[in-house]
Amino acid sequence: MELQEKQTLLDELKQELEADDTLPLRGSNLVFGEGDINSQVMFIGEAPGFHEDRLGRPFVGRAGELLTELIQKIGWKREDVYITNIIKRRPPENRDPLPEEIEAYKPFLTRQIDIISPRVVVPLGRFSMNYFLPEAKITRDQGKIFHVDGHIVVPLFHPAAALRSTEVLKTLTKSFEALPRIIEEVQGGAIAPENKKPVEVNPQQQLFSL
Repeated sequence: MELQEKQTLLDELKQELEADDTLPLRGSNLVFGEGDINSQVMFIGEAPGFHEDRLGRPFVGRAGELLTELIQKIGWKREDVYITNIIKRRPPENRDPLPEEIEAYKPFLTRQIDIISPRVVVPLGRFSMNYFLPEAKITRDQGKIFHVDGHIVVPLFHPAAALRSTEVLKTLTKSFEALPRIIEEVQGGAIAPENKKPVEVNPQQQLFSL
């Protein structure tokens, strides 16, 4: 799909979100997503928080600062990846998204993923992970590689969880370091959508710059 066609489809999708008065959480501002719409990597969080709601951008609070730092540590730039959330508006008091809210916004995320068509999808946290892997456990399955409906999915801890736990931060950092190699192996065909079993990653292997 050409870049201009992608942008047009994303603009239309955003307009649909803005116009749909049946969606929950309409008291908050729309936070659609940002980044390179041709990126090979798409990060998907759970829902916007206070700062995201205020600025209309995903991951711009403390958790977003950590996400940006982790992206930069592996030699990438934030503007070279695409970042969004399942829920496109902030739940009150930053509470967890409700099942019915996730269901309401799911079709829009599905279309967003289809338009951007990343090689690797990185869900951040259990809610976004369970969008792809309903039976998965974040403590057990983060950092593993899964094939889901034609996508290569690598769930990771949410950066907000890493801010609360040194051990989670260490694990998240280690898993993040493996992402360039995963991209390299996807490009080379070593990891393909046909590989349905989860595969443990080895972050000690040579990294690949996006």
